[in-house]
Amino acid sequence: MAPRLSVVVPIYNVERYLQECLDSIAAQTFEDFECVMVDDGSTDTSAAIAEAFAAQDARFRLVRQENKGLGAARNTGWRHLDPHAEYLAYVDSDDTLPPGAYQLMISTLDETGSDFAAGNALRFRSTGSYQSGAHRKPFAQTRLRTHVTEVPALVTDRTAWNKVYRRSFYDGAELHYPEGILYEDAPVSVPHHYLATAVDVLSEPIYHWRERELGDASITQGRTNPRGLVDRVRSMELVRAWLIARPEPKFADYLRSYDQNCLVEEIPMFFWWVPDGDQAYRALYQEHVTRLLEAIGTERIAALRAPLRVKYRLTLANRMEEFVALQRFHRLYRRRRAQLRLRRPVAGA
Repeated sequence: MAPRLSVVVPIYNVERYLQECLDSIAAQTFEDFECVMVDDGSTDTSAAIAEAFAAQDARFRLVRQENKGLGAARNTGWRHLDPHAEYLAYVDSDDTLPPGAYQLMISTLDETGSDFAAGNALRFRSTGSYQSGAHRKPFAQTRLRTHVTEVPALVTDRTAWNKVYRRSFYDGAELHYPEGILYEDAPVSVPHHYLATAVDVLSEPIYHWRERELGDASITQGRTNPRGLVDRVRSMELVRAWLIARPEPKFADYLRSYDQNCLVEEIPMFFWWVPDGDQAYRALYQEHVTRLLEAIGTERIAALRAPLRVKYRLTLANRMEEFVALQRFHRLYRRRRAQLRLRRPVAGA
């Protein structure tokens, strides 16, 4: 018989973390699953760890391929799943799950019939865990059979691994992870939110997202990595292209709401990193963000808050020295305001 749940774990040079990740999957209270591990051309002992794990637990099996990147490894895993499994999930190989994660999500989906369930996440490192800032707002409370049009913050739920999909929905959406870029999650996760009829949103943390520590930073955590900037803009462009291509009238409204989120939340994340980047990084920021702003429509900048308007206009005018000076002032202002807040006397003290 087919397992009810299929789990895909892409693996690349994670020998320090892989055993802990696989142990957390094996320890799930929901036991009716298969786990397809995809070694993406690791050059360390990761493949050997995965192979040994598969030898001791028949639910796990290993697929090997030349190094092609995370998106390609996820797609390879999907192609090797049992086609009759009812549900699908992805796990990154340096992360872990609490024991009841899949039991909670699958029991919820069994009850609601929703297309997928998405849950909250904790960041963790050697010193402890804390709420993931990226997941705080969309997962502030549990909402069953909801939709991104009812909970607009779900447009920021871009990660692949905090979800369990109904396989019929996932396969029917015909969306696969883009290959050869970073930030490959959003071009799949965001369209899924728009395509879904209903989604279960769970406030309980169902995923532990590792924060790489000093000396072991992942590519996506290198804030002034030029490739990260270019690929993140490309990720937004892929979502926009998918929305533009949809013929249904409602997708024009979805595009407007997505563009608004790009303007007020996603693009501004670059602002904080530009002062720390070199001239080449700043030039890439100006080039790629300008292209995206022009695609969205520069007339929309006029409706934004004054700080955003000024920074976008400086970007479009290629006045990067002024942009950097303004951003440094903004950074200093926020730092001073935070210090004052900490020094404020407690009432009644």
